[in-house]
Amino acid sequence: MANTTPVRINTITELHRMLNLPAPLHPLISIVEYAKIEPPTGVSAVFDFYSISLKRGANKLTYGQQVYDFDEGVLYFMAPNQVLAAEENTVHERSGWILFLHPDFLWGTSLAKTIRQYEFFNYSVKEALFLSEREESLVNGIIKNVEHEFESHLDKFSQDVVVAQLEVLLTYSRRFYERQFITRKITNHQILNRLEELLENYFSHEDVLLKGLPTVQYIAETLNISNKYLGSLLKQLTGQTTQQHIQNKLLEKAKQKLSTTNLSVSEIAYQLGFEHSQSFNKLFKIKTNLSPLEFRKLFN
Repeated sequence: MANTTPVRINTITELHRMLNLPAPLHPLISIVEYAKIEPPTGVSAVFDFYSISLKRGANKLTYGQQVYDFDEGVLYFMAPNQVLAAEENTVHERSGWILFLHPDFLWGTSLAKTIRQYEFFNYSVKEALFLSEREESLVNGIIKNVEHEFESHLDKFSQDVVVAQLEVLLTYSRRFYERQFITRKITNHQILNRLEELLENYFSHEDVLLKGLPTVQYIAETLNISNKYLGSLLKQLTGQTTQQHIQNKLLEKAKQKLSTTNLSVSEIAYQLGFEHSQSFNKLFKIKTNLSPLEFRKLFN
């Protein structure tokens, strides 16, 4: 990741100029062949537009807890105002495409309201979408349709046709992500095991006294995945949020201390990372319908 201040790129035309490409055929949408560009290395940039890209042939990529090569198609999604940093690429045989889409192209369409509801636009590269050959072929066909439409003579239907194709692409991508969650379930369960181990260690040692209650951000960073991906994974596998997993472990430890020690409720609250025992009492009551003292009486 570059350490320099990111360069902001406002328009697709400006990006084409930066990449030494001909001016785009349409100022608000462009599809570029990946093999024809050489992103400047050591530079980070912030786009004011969306990008969707499918790439083959690049350096290795860390996905969750594993490392993958680009032998299979990898689909990335980026939204405006996200930082992209290009690292040196030692692989020379590259293929694929990048679609750049300015938000202004979408105004007045249904996709303008819904595009940010596609959660994968918030994912980091660790959550790139890995496609099978069949899925890649399907996606490439949609992109060809989009490219043909804005490269031909534009008319009053062109925007509707392109937006319809993009909605199909995003819907398929959502389906493929669901498939990826299922087919990578071994890795996903490894993450669950690591989450359980992380929370167990956190509440069993002095971390909780020094740092307070663990945050979702802390958990995700320690597991080396993004907040969004962790939340999606846990929802898919357990039906619970990351915060609920943290609270469940906290309650487990609280019940253990209430039932097996003579520590006061205030002491237990402090050991579990609460600054004020009232906050602990309130959470315990909400989750169990009992106050900590009422719970303790069940064991006396």
